[in-house]
Amino acid sequence: MSSLTEKDRPIVQLLLSTGTCPRCIFRFCCMGSQAPYKRPHKELMKELKEFLKKNPQKEDTVCIEVADPPCKRIRLENTEEQPDDLNENGVLKEIPLVNEDNTALESSAVKVCNVCLGILQEFCEVDFVKKVCQKVKSADYQFTSFVFSVSLPPQLSVRERAAWLLVKQEMGKLGLSLAKDDIVQLKEAYKWIIHPQLSEELGVPADGKSLFEVSVVFAHPETDEECHFLARACPDCFKPAKNKQSVFTRMAVIKALEKIKEEDFCKHFSCPPSSPKNCCVALEIQCSNGAVFVAGKYNKYSRNLPQTPWIIDGERKLESSVEELISEHLMAEFKADSFNFSSSGREDVDVRTLGNGRPFAVELVNPRRIHFTAEEMKGLQQTINDSSDKIQVRDLQLVTRSAIGHMKEGEEEKTKTYSALVWTDKAIQKEDIAFLDDLKELKLDQKTPLRVLHRRPLAVRQRVIHTMKSEYIDEHHFRLRLRTQAGTYIKEFVHGDFGRTKPNIGSLLNRTADILELDVESVDVDWPPALDN
Repeated sequence: MSSLTEKDRPIVQLLLSTGTCPRCIFRFCCMGSQAPYKRPHKELMKELKEFLKKNPQKEDTVCIEVADPPCKRIRLENTEEQPDDLNENGVLKEIPLVNEDNTALESSAVKVCNVCLGILQEFCEVDFVKKVCQKVKSADYQFTSFVFSVSLPPQLSVRERAAWLLVKQEMGKLGLSLAKDDIVQLKEAYKWIIHPQLSEELGVPADGKSLFEVSVVFAHPETDEECHFLARACPDCFKPAKNKQSVFTRMAVIKALEKIKEEDFCKHFSCPPSSPKNCCVALEIQCSNGAVFVAGKYNKYSRNLPQTPWIIDGERKLESSVEELISEHLMAEFKADSFNFSSSGREDVDVRTLGNGRPFAVELVNPRRIHFTAEEMKGLQQTINDSSDKIQVRDLQLVTRSAIGHMKEGEEEKTKTYSALVWTDKAIQKEDIAFLDDLKELKLDQKTPLRVLHRRPLAVRQRVIHTMKSEYIDEHHFRLRLRTQAGTYIKEFVHGDFGRTKPNIGSLLNRTADILELDVESVDVDWPPALDN
């Protein structure tokens, strides 16, 4: 059982008389049990009035039955001397206490709270909960739980500070103290009230670890007006920022409140906070799902297809790309807002990827649909493969964000196998290239190729050709199969890139060499796991 006791009477009487709602009064009484906050506003107001009417000599408490023990307690400290009345210094106004005949009690039930600006009043009611749930349901998301987030107007911190200073003064007169950190946070109290209602209406539990988020952004028309004095007192706390309509952000206001002295605060802001002209408004009600990750391996059969959109100086060079041919179908099925494509390395536009394919992963941002069976994923894979003869995918599956790290782990230590069609200017015989088969662990110094210098930093990178096997075709052509360290520039190893790669096939053969075709035959990354397709 949790209850208001006689020590809470001054707080209840003071705040109720200044226009504070019952739930905010509970917060200032440090009531950490959730159940009282969830009760109807009218009942709470009625009980507070009855509490104040009770004879303190006969009744010490008003019981508000709850199941949860309180998590916060008011700190009572006996002071040796009564503090001076701040009124004598002109800092805080004396607030008349309310008795059972005072009509202020009656009117306080309908006024917008001067501390929470209606957050713990109107926006805890069934009508608002239904409005939020209607928005969620119309957005057509799949979810099995939810996390609720709320953004509050910055001046609520200012108003709470003003109410706390007032209460602290009154408590001091009684030899008691109230620490600011003991007050129940507004967001916490709001979630205690709203979570069970949303959960019941949506039919799923609230879960702090859920990937599905329901968020409400509250705003108030007088935010700038009420916070302006802080900008004068603490100008360093308020800096214009991109994408921010106002300098009075929540963090900036909190920072300023930490810096400003109490006496300066009281000179510029009313204590108690004045009755608001307007209630808060729910500016936005939004839903979002955490990203879903899909992985697989792709084969690329075209020599005229880039891995990612090929755009130079704002102009698109080719009509499609590997990532688009895959991701457009994933986007449609998962009903996502956008995607991010990544892979284990990349091939040039004119290079094919054969063998078991190249591992890739797609992050689908804010998907509406998130549940797919293995059979549905297999069907999605088939849809992708039927849509184009330029690519094929295999082992398409849902993965976790952390699993994607396997694709990038030790990337430079991985090996890749290539097949290159090589041309030489001087005639060659089979015996001229046979020695290449005997070269093992050939070390290269590769200066950043000219063709990628516009997007890669200038550096000399050491790479290794593990093995080579040559296949003679005619006097000017042979096929070369190479197993190399990942990250090796194969084209430059063949033609030398004007001496920027040393050694190279041209220098080894003592003649000019060039590459006519290149295929990636294997990428030795054992991820994602192979499926029985």
